Amino acid sequence: MRNVSPVVNFNPKRLIWIGVALVALIVASGSYFTVPAGSVAVKLRFGKIVDSYTEGLHLKLPFVDSVEKFSVRIKKDTFMTEAFSKDLQTVKLALAINHRIQPDTIISIYRNLGPDYTNTVLRPMVEEWTKAVLAKYSAEAVISNRVQVARELDDILKSKMKEKQVIVSDIAITDFDFSPQFLKAVEEKQIAEQEAKRATNLVEKVKKEAEQKILQAEAEAKSLRLQREVVSDNLIKLRQVEAQLKAIEKWDGRMPTYMSGGEMPFVMVK
Repeated sequence: MRNVSPVVNFNPKRLIWIGVALVALIVASGSYFTVPAGSVAVKLRFGKIVDSYTEGLHLKLPFVDSVEKFSVRIKKDTFMTEAFSKDLQTVKLALAINHRIQPDTIISIYRNLGPDYTNTVLRPMVEEWTKAVLAKYSAEAVISNRVQVARELDDILKSKMKEKQVIVSDIAITDFDFSPQFLKAVEEKQIAEQEAKRATNLVEKVKKEAEQKILQAEAEAKSLRLQREVVSDNLIKLRQVEAQLKAIEKWDGRMPTYMSGGEMPFVMVK
């Protein structure tokens, strides 16, 4: 038996309606745009700025209008940069910067800075002023005054980016590094300072011990001097009388063997 192919009815009108529906769908989907919360948008018509828009649903001409969206929330960017210190040491820094734009400045931002203002404006500004600030500090001062350096950078960048209508809310130095030679020199210096401090402490200890011995010797000398001052003539006579009384207590009743002038007999103790 011969296979009979099914007959397909070609309906040009049906295809036209399908095409019209697809075009209508495309036109409908391209005739509006949405701006999410925390964002703003700029509408362009053939590359020319038409207006700015806040969050919500908005209309546009399909195939004619285009939309650029910007976040107005605080954005955090980390920049790696390199600069020379006052003593010509190479300092590598990682800077974390929080920044944002204001909704009412979006047209100016787009026109003057562009949508990628973070890389075209903020990054070069960070690199420029980081070099200027670090040039005022020695490498060791950068280490010991890290907060002060960050605060100075913060003040400068806030002022400079405000002129560009970008709000910098905070800047922090999250990391910095130096050449191996400098780090070794710092380590050796710290060791030397510790040794010097230990030697100073030892000298102070010996000095205090010597002072204590001097004070002790002075106290003993004062005590002996006071004792000598207490030993008076009356005390000596009292001791003599006490000695005679003890001799009398030991007398056995015999007369002394000799007399001394007109004085009282002196008892000889055997």
